[in-house]
Amino acid sequence: MIHIIKNYKWIIATSLICIIFGTLTFLSFINQNFLGLNNINFKILLFFDVVLVFLFAIFIIFEISKIVKEKKKGNLGAETSLRYLTFFSTTILFPSIIIAIFSLLLFNVGIQKYFDKKIKSVVNNASEVGKNYVEQSRNSIEADILLMSLDLNNKSGLFYDNPKRFLRFLTTQRLFRKLDEVHILDSSGNIIMTTVTDSSIDFVTPLDDAFEESLGGKPVKYTDPSTNRTSALVKLSNYIDTYLYVVKFLDPAVINYIKETDQAVSFYYSVQDSKTGIKITFAIIYILIVSLLLFLSIIVSINFVSKLTKPIINLIGASEKISEGDLNAKVPKIETDKEFEMLNENFNSMIDKLKLQQDKLLLSERHLAWENVARKLAHEIKNPLTPIQLSIDRLREKYLDKVGKDSEKFTNYLNTINKQIKDIEKLVNEFSDFARMPKPIIKKINIIDIADRTLKLYELSDPSIEFIFSTKKKNLSVNADQEQLNRVFLNLVKNSVESIKEKRNKNVDFKGKINVDIRDNSDYIYITINDNGVGFSGIDKKKMLTPYFTTKKEGTGLGLAIVGKIINDHNGEILLNSEYDGAMVEIKIPN
Repeated sequence: MIHIIKNYKWIIATSLICIIFGTLTFLSFINQNFLGLNNINFKILLFFDVVLVFLFAIFIIFEISKIVKEKKKGNLGAETSLRYLTFFSTTILFPSIIIAIFSLLLFNVGIQKYFDKKIKSVVNNASEVGKNYVEQSRNSIEADILLMSLDLNNKSGLFYDNPKRFLRFLTTQRLFRKLDEVHILDSSGNIIMTTVTDSSIDFVTPLDDAFEESLGGKPVKYTDPSTNRTSALVKLSNYIDTYLYVVKFLDPAVINYIKETDQAVSFYYSVQDSKTGIKITFAIIYILIVSLLLFLSIIVSINFVSKLTKPIINLIGASEKISEGDLNAKVPKIETDKEFEMLNENFNSMIDKLKLQQDKLLLSERHLAWENVARKLAHEIKNPLTPIQLSIDRLREKYLDKVGKDSEKFTNYLNTINKQIKDIEKLVNEFSDFARMPKPIIKKINIIDIADRTLKLYELSDPSIEFIFSTKKKNLSVNADQEQLNRVFLNLVKNSVESIKEKRNKNVDFKGKINVDIRDNSDYIYITINDNGVGFSGIDKKKMLTPYFTTKKEGTGLGLAIVGKIINDHNGEILLNSEYDGAMVEIKIPN
């Protein structure tokens, strides 16, 4: 999913913008104050929605046309991609169309039911109930204040003679008539006497016009929605500049219900007035959103098809190159499903193994060819060496006494010839050894002992070199030929010693070091030998394992060739690497 988001960021962003605009369009149509739109701006908003969907559709057509063009060109995977894309798109398209038609019909039926007569009657009745409650509260407080004013006018004498008893009488009137506040005021609104149910509630002075209106003897009543109270004021006729002011609080829950009912009624009739427009708007918005979701699904399908076919195309291309003999071909690494990534890795691993087997086969054939050459050379060169040696001995016996004063030179000449014959004989013997190398006799041996014996041998012969042997095990068994592996260690350590000595010739204070490391896993044993000698940077590593290739003045070029052949016969691998200060040889042998 993250891969899809990375590749199609702007498409997903466009989709989100379209959905947001579609939602704003619907909300704005229901309540134009939502964005402060008028009819012209609303039409522009709708037009903008359609343009976005149109651009999105163009992109889909462009992507599909690219696949069609690739199919016409005969590119690998194009036909499969088009087939899968058609299948996925069709599978998504038909259910979406059916659901869209069903939803539009359901919405039309639902909105018709919304304006049913029974629902309209319930909405109106709910509003009337709230209004009746308020009106009833106003009428009841009017009756209470009239009856209460009659009783208070009869007790005017008590008001002046015994205010405390009058207050108790006033409180009794409040409790009897279930009022929340009862106040005796003057014409300026000042409280002369009061009795309330909750003293923490702030006193609200009657309206100025109420005092003048009440002079006619009729009570003035009004409702204050902000404080949820119904109040009434009347002039007490038997008192001097005295008014009765009573307050009854409405139920807050009922007041909130009335407010919500009024809002609901207002919304209901506003929706009824724009019923046809709502249907059209809903259809447009729904089609926009469904189209966007369809386009997104198609984009995902295109990406899915690409992810599905691209690894297959890569595999086909690599297999064609392999069939042509190119074992350097590799399946390119791409970000795809884990199963395809594993398939690619296994395929590349198979190619590497084929390449390794091919290299081993070529190396074996090359060694076989060199063995034949070495055998013939050894035979052809060795045959005349014995007669030459005998002839030298006869010349020395027959003519040494006859050369007189040149006898010393004569002897030197014969010795020089004899020495060269010995060198040729040594070279011939090495040729013969290389040609007569037997097949390995496989036995279970301890490779740690072989390496340890070799290092101790060279430690005794050259104590100036530091030998380091590291391994985590004392016994590491391997199926191999003991003599041949011993020869491998002898040749490689010998090369390292000679490389260090060559470097020491240039710097007598140079301290040589040779590291041998042996480790293993479940499949292979790894042997690493590295030194700080002259190394072999700038030398073709492939040629170094070729017979008779040498960089030494007196070398035969057979040492590393013999090592390579032994390792190859043991189904192993050998790698030669240059280091910053020296050289490193890595060997891998099956465990």
